[in-house]
Amino acid sequence: MKKNPQTVTFTINGENKTFITEPDEKLLALLRREGYKGAKFGCGQGTCGSCTVLMDGRAVYSCLLYAMQAEGREIRTIESIGSHDKPSEFQQELIDGGAVQCGYCIPGMIMSATALMENETHFDDETVREYMDGNLCRCTGYEKIWAALRRVLDRQEAAAKK
Repeated sequence: MKKNPQTVTFTINGENKTFITEPDEKLLALLRREGYKGAKFGCGQGTCGSCTVLMDGRAVYSCLLYAMQAEGREIRTIESIGSHDKPSEFQQELIDGGAVQCGYCIPGMIMSATALMENETHFDDETVREYMDGNLCRCTGYEKIWAALRRVLDRQEAAAKK
């Protein structure tokens, strides 16, 4: 039974859309209900990162935000990053480096890395840790994920210096 349905309008992956939501519906629930399945439910407490999306270019936990908080904002999900046939540079490095096991954490990792690459120009270890903090992986031990990300970041820094 609907309690108090409302509409929320925001840009999702470059497209302006309006959705019907309840005041207490989380952004993650709305996204998944509307077919954006890349963001995953993990902890529901903003500590695992599996629900990470970009809001106005910043990585945020969609499990903590109410859908209504997206009003007028720009939301990007993993569905906006690369494709099966044409993966992003980081996605390809993850594949080439054998960095993906179960894959549950990978969309959140990619979204946090995207925020890093789009908002920074220098990628020292402290900055990378700050952006990637809060993305937990139970399978890989992180080494191959970090190595894949470092390869992409090193290329970006080298290209910026030219």
